Amino acid sequence: MKKARKLKLRKTVKMKPTKPFAFDPTFHKPDHFTSGDNLWEPGIRWQTWNWQGTPLGIKFVNKGTVTNPLIEIKIYASKVLSKGFVDSLIQEITYFYNLNLDLTDFYKTFKSDTFLAPIIKRWRGMRPGHPSSLYEYLIIGIVLQNATVRRSVQMFEKLLENYGTLVEFDKKKLWCFWSPGALRKVSEKELRKLKVGYRATSIKKIDDYFAKRLIDEHALREKDRETQTKELLKIYGVGPATVWYLLFDIFHHWDFFNHISPWEQKIYSKLFFNKDPEKSVSVTKLLKYFEKYGKYKQLAVHYIWEDLWWRRKHKHIPWLEKQIRL
Repeated sequence: MKKARKLKLRKTVKMKPTKPFAFDPTFHKPDHFTSGDNLWEPGIRWQTWNWQGTPLGIKFVNKGTVTNPLIEIKIYASKVLSKGFVDSLIQEITYFYNLNLDLTDFYKTFKSDTFLAPIIKRWRGMRPGHPSSLYEYLIIGIVLQNATVRRSVQMFEKLLENYGTLVEFDKKKLWCFWSPGALRKVSEKELRKLKVGYRATSIKKIDDYFAKRLIDEHALREKDRETQTKELLKIYGVGPATVWYLLFDIFHHWDFFNHISPWEQKIYSKLFFNKDPEKSVSVTKLLKYFEKYGKYKQLAVHYIWEDLWWRRKHKHIPWLEKQIRL
């Protein structure tokens, strides 16, 4: 294993998200596979972050309540950080974890919904959120293609161990993602030795695309959904199904819902119609069902989905375990 790069505490920032705010279900998503770049315990998340080519360690600590939220953000680095660097990082964290999201209308709209209201009550203040840039998200998406969760975890760990940076901060050792373009001198043959199979081609092409700066994620955030879709479809391996995930997770469209993977189809069939996952409800019927959530259909399904995975964290759910195969 590589020698860990030791990081020192360089800056502590306190910020207040919009009310209400639930720390744990925002910073920890049980449905995300273990990737070696973060750790979580109630009230604390340790996360690596590659920002502007600099590997960082970040410790998020809950210092408030749902109704009076306060987050302490400790930033660790191997060098002194400028004010501009820290400010831009905090803006990025705020964006990725939707810390300024106003949930008032969403909650008001579904306060009487028989299915959704109890879930909102349990997870009031939860935001969609993750720390992956567009480039990182696409690489992770590639290792998730046509593989069990266990297999995906193995592939991603191998990639991190070979091309990532091992950092140590706050007595934790975690892997930090590499920068776009870091694989320019890596051949597909070398990638295949890590047992990623056919995915080696996609990984190389995406890395090359971002290395050439053919897409600007930050500029694209300011564009309309049609423009975002058009630009995303130019990326190798990105089709309509992938765009659907990107528009929600990366570009924060809460209303766009036009794709359901076979795996999700099985789980949704059980969740919404109590049907045997192996005798799934049609995708057409599921999409039509979700229309009742209107402009919040993606956000509503996110709440329902996360509620299921938090329940699994505390209780064995046999039918779900069969689908996960971890």
